[in-house]
This record gives sequence, C-alpha cells and structure tokens, in this order.
Amino acid sequence: MALRILSKSFLSQRLATPLRHYATKKYTSSHEWIEINKDVATIGITDYAQNALGDVVYVEVPEVGARVEFDETVGVVESVKSTSDIYSPLTGEITAANSDVVKNTKLINKSPENDGWLFKVKFESQEEVDALLNESDYKKLTESDH
Repeated sequence: MALRILSKSFLSQRLATPLRHYATKKYTSSHEWIEINKDVATIGITDYAQNALGDVVYVEVPEVGARVEFDETVGVVESVKSTSDIYSPLTGEITAANSDVVKNTKLINKSPENDGWLFKVKFESQEEVDALLNESDYKKLTESDH
C-alpha cells in the first residue's frame, strides 16, 4: 500500500512538471543533418556524406554573427576524393562555429553527427524547419542512391 501511495504521489508530481523540450533531428537532400533545440539548429554532414567523401582533409565553417539565407553556401568540406559545399538549411544568424573540426578534420570522419558538427544557427522560420526531411524520409533517400 505504501508503494502504491508513493507511486501515485510521484506520478502526480511528474505530470505537474512542464514537459521538457527535446531536440529533434532533421535532414536535407544534400546530406546535412540538423538538430533542432528550441530556436537553435546544430548542423553538420551526415554519416552517409562522410562515407561518400572519404578522409576529410580541409573544413571551412561560417563566421559567428554572419547572417545566412536558406540554401546559401556557408562552408566547404574537402576530402581526398572531392570538395563539397555546405549549405545552410535555414535562414538566420550563425551563433557558433566548431573550430575543433577546422583544426582536427578527422572529427568529421570519426563522429560526423556528434563531435563533428559544423555550425549552429538561430533560425527564423519554423516553415523552413518543417520542410526538412525526417529520419525515415532521409533513409529512403539514401537507399535510393544505391
């Protein structure tokens, strides 16, 4: 009985607390991933993209404070195989750039969707976010590339 009372009390306290906002992951057809957390998006290249590129040897990221437009070129990732432009999937202001990937380009190959993030943007348009691919749609896109 004491356990049941404790559990009801615990549940009512948990339900009374506001829901936390969890990050949402989205993708582009040009193989960028976007992690949405409130009004800031962290952006990098997908594992699929880094596998296609091979060993990354050079990375250019945008400057903090720069204003970017949707689909604007904001950086470059160069590998032993090719050079690829990085596009901003959202309109807004660059709030952070990952200088670690500039110094240690291997981070993109080792951890493209975590430590290998490229930049963060405070975005302005929820419509642009809503138009991005979800994980299932991105997976279908990459499977059709084979």
